[in-house]
Amino acid sequence: MKKQQSRPIAINRRTFVKSIGIAGGAMLLRGTGGTYQANAQVPGGSLDPTTITKYASPLFRLPVMPRKDVITAARGPVDFYEVAIRQVRQQMLPAGLPPTTVWAYGSPGAAGSFHTPAFSVEARWGRPVRVKWINDLVDTAGKYLPPLLPTDQTLHWADPGHQEGGDGSPYTGPVPDVTHLHGAHVDEESDGYPEMWFLPNANNIPAGYSKVGPWYQYFADKFYQKHGAGWEPGSAMAQYRNDQAATALWFHAHALGVTRLNMYAGLSGMYLLRGGPSDQVGGVLPGKNDSRYEVPLVIQDRCFNSDGSLFYPDSRVFFDGFAGPYKPSSDIPPLWNPEVFGNSMVVNGNTWPFLRVERRRYRFRILNACNARVILLTLSNGTPIWQIGSDGGFLPEPAMLDRILLAPSERADVIIDFSRARAGERILMLNLGPDEPFGGGTPGVDFNIADPDTTGQVMQFRVVSSTGADVSTPPDRLKLPPPPEVGTVNLTRQVSFNELDSAVLPNVGPQIGLLGEVDLSNPDAPAGTPMRWMDQVTETPIVGSTEIWEVYDFTEDAHPFHLHQVEFEILNREVFDPLSPDRGVVRAPEAWERGRKDTVIIYPGEITRVKAHFDIVGRYVWHCHMVEHEDNEMMRPCEVMPAA
Repeated sequence: MKKQQSRPIAINRRTFVKSIGIAGGAMLLRGTGGTYQANAQVPGGSLDPTTITKYASPLFRLPVMPRKDVITAARGPVDFYEVAIRQVRQQMLPAGLPPTTVWAYGSPGAAGSFHTPAFSVEARWGRPVRVKWINDLVDTAGKYLPPLLPTDQTLHWADPGHQEGGDGSPYTGPVPDVTHLHGAHVDEESDGYPEMWFLPNANNIPAGYSKVGPWYQYFADKFYQKHGAGWEPGSAMAQYRNDQAATALWFHAHALGVTRLNMYAGLSGMYLLRGGPSDQVGGVLPGKNDSRYEVPLVIQDRCFNSDGSLFYPDSRVFFDGFAGPYKPSSDIPPLWNPEVFGNSMVVNGNTWPFLRVERRRYRFRILNACNARVILLTLSNGTPIWQIGSDGGFLPEPAMLDRILLAPSERADVIIDFSRARAGERILMLNLGPDEPFGGGTPGVDFNIADPDTTGQVMQFRVVSSTGADVSTPPDRLKLPPPPEVGTVNLTRQVSFNELDSAVLPNVGPQIGLLGEVDLSNPDAPAGTPMRWMDQVTETPIVGSTEIWEVYDFTEDAHPFHLHQVEFEILNREVFDPLSPDRGVVRAPEAWERGRKDTVIIYPGEITRVKAHFDIVGRYVWHCHMVEHEDNEMMRPCEVMPAA
């Protein structure tokens, strides 16, 4: 969606960081091509991000979500949680600045547990988890709370009030939501289907409003048939199998057309699955016997106003200056922005925090929970980062990297060794990704890096003396369990990522992002055949089958492609752009992509091939995980069909 041209090449074609220094408050990033150029400061709310004191707040160490009960079931015990979403005030900015109103997950029985990002769910392999997800966006009188952020009714969205676009004004009614456990191997009724949304059980829902989405009752009935538990107004149940490889999953808002808003408001959290044969590591990981040395890091970008409130744009003007005409006088949505980038970095719910680390090895479970930003993380003192796992569990072997590339929703399981740092040293985690959509390539050559004064910095490590011996195994000596086999291929299908500019206004776009199939009738010029959410389902794998999906990117940018239910193997990438001198060049997945994945970066002008095994019948989705794209039609159903 950007107009900047980028070469769609792998990000690791060069080692680009030679030295990083800070002089006079300005950060100079020097690489093979000289000093990097940074983007101008990202616009946002009324609070200037350069006035926010960095490294004033300690990193919030995410506690464990309280469990409500253990259910005795025929197949063994099930851990039961009640998790609600509520509106709360949280000190995201440093002390002395106002708190921020957010939406947060938490346990209704523990008022202090409501936080964004959420307290982490700790799950064990082979032991199911059942969650009662509660939409508790009501005030103390039981009346519904309106949306926290401007909601564009002209999109195809949940639309509880059946306004069908209305006059283009923002929606002000009760908020629909449903939660998806991202990366879970799960039955359809527990997946958080976007049209399974539900409103809070408020006492003032307007007459004529739908209290649930069109798929809610279908999945409620299926859940009851399987588990004998009914769903109550304002809630839905999910049961997670936990039969996949040990890994870091995450949960987040997923209602049709408002995912970007509900997530930005605060609805996300980590779900750590441990144990089982895929968690048997040869060696000792940091944190195995002491949780102080295993740290989840949920990285987000946000904008703030001077009163502490979140800023999210309320007009298309914010994106490209286009001031109308909007729908219904044209086909351009008035409020929806194709991408939104924050100008302040937030980790575990605080802007630019610091973490005291001992002179030893640490394990970090990193999640990119930004709406649209691709991050490229490196350390200011040149310490290597050892990646040992990604979305679907461990890599085949540890990969020593000088930076970590993560698109929205991707995770990285990494080890950082601080043992050679001196006590008192302060090390920055930096972001060399762009302040705009990413297209691949080399920082400072193919794209400008993030603003070094704001979004180019993420958090700070403050090195202190060790309190005891480090018994963890050096990462290059770890023996990691092999990723699960995917299976023998039964079918290859071609799918596409597409963008459309306005059909009625010249030189205005994009107005929508679409997925679809690929027309290969002219092999010299393949074309996307865009489809909308409500079009006939075309991705229909047969249960028990293994498929290769060839994902064509016909847009100007890279996208994070996410497929529900499965964890896939990345096979390769191939340039198909007929104008590229590299057309036909095929390259293997990167070292950090060689485990199992549920999200992969697809690059413009390229085919990205993944292999997946479908073993649960049901209705799922595949989509772009830049959630502004997902909310405006860049999502399609996927129906896994019964065997004949």
